[in-house]
Amino acid sequence: MRSSTKQMNIKVAIHAAVAFSILVTLCGALHATEKDAASVSVGPYVPETPVWPKNPPDNWPIYHLANPLPHGHWSPYDPNPAFYYKGRYHLHYIYHLPGGFAFAHVSSTDMVHWKWHPTVLAPPTTGHGMFSGTGFFTKEGKPAMVYCGWGSNRNWISYGLDDNLDKWGNAHTMLPKDKDGKVLDKAKYFDPDIWLDGDTYYGLNGHSSSTPPFIMHSKDLKNWTQTGPLLHPDFDEKKLGVSKGEDISCPNMFKLGKKWVLVCISHRLGCRYFIGEFKNGQYLPESHALMGGLSNRFFAPESLLTKDGRRVMWAWFFGGEIKGVQSLPRELELPDDGILRIKPLRELESLRCDEQSQEKIAVKTDTDLVLKKIKGDHLELKLVVKDTGEKNFGVAVLCDDQGKGGVRITVNRTKGLLEVGNEKAPFKLEKGKPLTLRVFIDSTIVEVFANDIQAVITDKKRAAGARINDRVVLFSATRDMVMDKITAWRMKSAYEGQTVRAKEIKK
Repeated sequence: MRSSTKQMNIKVAIHAAVAFSILVTLCGALHATEKDAASVSVGPYVPETPVWPKNPPDNWPIYHLANPLPHGHWSPYDPNPAFYYKGRYHLHYIYHLPGGFAFAHVSSTDMVHWKWHPTVLAPPTTGHGMFSGTGFFTKEGKPAMVYCGWGSNRNWISYGLDDNLDKWGNAHTMLPKDKDGKVLDKAKYFDPDIWLDGDTYYGLNGHSSSTPPFIMHSKDLKNWTQTGPLLHPDFDEKKLGVSKGEDISCPNMFKLGKKWVLVCISHRLGCRYFIGEFKNGQYLPESHALMGGLSNRFFAPESLLTKDGRRVMWAWFFGGEIKGVQSLPRELELPDDGILRIKPLRELESLRCDEQSQEKIAVKTDTDLVLKKIKGDHLELKLVVKDTGEKNFGVAVLCDDQGKGGVRITVNRTKGLLEVGNEKAPFKLEKGKPLTLRVFIDSTIVEVFANDIQAVITDKKRAAGARINDRVVLFSATRDMVMDKITAWRMKSAYEGQTVRAKEIKK
């Protein structure tokens, strides 16, 4: 067991190292593109408003938020400043315009049905490219954002000026002073975050290298004092299972329950989170885990507080037939047992229609059981198994009529993993413990939530117009078992003017 786990970790490390190298190369190419674009006069800037096409290809998602612009527009599409303000939810994400990196802006009343606003936050209006950051509220309740200005080596703060967040004030820099009063203008500035604790603002400067992230504080958002390294000296690498030097990029810090949670990415490991507390002005994590699996395709987390006090988070899915796809919004909770709960947004249930269910389904050993009534490529599935035994089992989706070639979702008891296609996430299911799987299928995207403690996203490539395989299969390894209930809902489109098939579903 230890030997196989070690080998798996080595393989993951190698895969991650290669992926990181590719990402670094891409960033270098994008940096060159940014400099080249900045040197070309593009005339007066007219903010564009992205539009979802009336008849998009049939391999595009219909209920994930995705960037609708032509494929020639560069990613990375990190989700960024998010707010609930004046009756609407607002989310920004990065995309690349001819003039450089910009913040697209969408808003919604339910975090399911989105509309695009004009792209006003772009190099021609800000003087620099827009790169990762977060949204927050001032002491006075004013929406504000902090972000990294691409190519400026500065983090910037800007304030919303209107109820629709279509107008933003001139940004000012976020530069701290050291204990001797010297402005730290030579430091490397990178993915920032700001939050308010009591009457003090705390600012975090992330980093994707061996340079440790540092924290600062302020009373007015203008005068900042460096506190020191973010991570407390008592950071216990052995207990947490991660190096203190692992990079902390795209950070987002917030209070959840009685603890402080830091979600972030490591370019090597992908999305992860710490749970802990502040001690002497620094962050002391008590636990650490990966979110989204042993993968760096689930990236750049960003969250907001809903009007009823829920913490909701998105992340960018690195892949898919259409670039710039956001994960489904997920609700984060931290009960007294200290285990983070990850649940699909409850408002997604508004897209459900045509419910089908089957109960007490007998599955024979090493047999793929193709369900007769339940199928589709725009589905939500809920699978409940009360007696899970101790062997491997699962469900496969997007299979052909013989039950082959789909995305297999396996509860791997042997390795302690939730396997979704080629993606893997730590998931330990005790012998006999009940299981509830929530599976969301959206064209080529498959997103899985297991017992509200783990979530994994993957995709299955399919060219537009190609045959659509939509069968659902149940399977069990080395043990006959009974699946207590599987329920399926076809999912309506969250967009206007979706494909013909989606329109049929919508009726």
